[in-house]
Amino acid sequence: MTGEDLEAILGQLARTIRPSPAGADAIAVNDGLHFTGGEPFLNFDLLCRAVEIADELGIPSTFVETNCTWAASDRIASDRLALLRDKGLRGILISVNPFFLEHVPFERTERTVRAAVKIFDRNVIVYQLDYYRRFRQWGIKSRMPLEEYLRLEGPGAFAGNVEFFPMGRAPFALDRELGEAFARRRAERFFGEPCWPPMIRNWHNHFDNYSNYMPGFCGGISLGDCRDLESLTTRGVALDERPILAFLINDDMPGLYEFARDRGYSESPRGYFSKCHLCVDLRRHLVARGDFPELAPAQMYEHLETA
Repeated sequence: MTGEDLEAILGQLARTIRPSPAGADAIAVNDGLHFTGGEPFLNFDLLCRAVEIADELGIPSTFVETNCTWAASDRIASDRLALLRDKGLRGILISVNPFFLEHVPFERTERTVRAAVKIFDRNVIVYQLDYYRRFRQWGIKSRMPLEEYLRLEGPGAFAGNVEFFPMGRAPFALDRELGEAFARRRAERFFGEPCWPPMIRNWHNHFDNYSNYMPGFCGGISLGDCRDLESLTTRGVALDERPILAFLINDDMPGLYEFARDRGYSESPRGYFSKCHLCVDLRRHLVARGDFPELAPAQMYEHLETA
């Protein structure tokens, strides 16, 4: 994302963002503004500029999400977090789960948590805390293959007090790495199931680095160009020009399924982990079979198999 696009988007968002219930200097997962990715620390200069712009605009409850892969030393972790705080960032969310543990040495996660607590005090969210506690109890310092985690945890690996959403690119990674560890169902079993989390809502939405206004967590779906939010909110979204979006907004999964079948889609004989898995697979098929502006960015669909 360019600095110019950042200014255009944040300038329009500034008037609509509500602070944390605890105030503009506190953070909360579903309030304020968070910088996420991918991994936002991969372009640290741009992240710093984003924080500066948000602070200049008076945007409340700003925080950054990170997987900590960049925290190679105590000094790096402390210096970068202190610089972001000085530029106006209020807090941080640190991502912890078995999928990151496969790629990020856990000592970097612990290092970031230690530095964050010193710099941001109470404005530190460890998501998810149960995983963090478990990995510390196991004495992990480096990486752990997902297969090893599953062996240690057993059948209830993703049950209990953690959120787990098999959506976006995740089901395709699960399909390759976990085989039959998750139950699969036929497409029709999801036709009457509501989207969860809900796709259309007035909280916790995202704006991607290609300037797409994403509904909720639904990667690969665009409500329009978020550099022109005022037009979007004034005119609305032309659903007659976006048939796939129309099916999804109307919660018509059978309609979307038949729409894709008419264009050559065949149901996976292996089945699907979730309604999101089915939805992304249908959209992956359709993106190459028509001009659907709501299926963006194209890069998401191009890289599903290498998630």
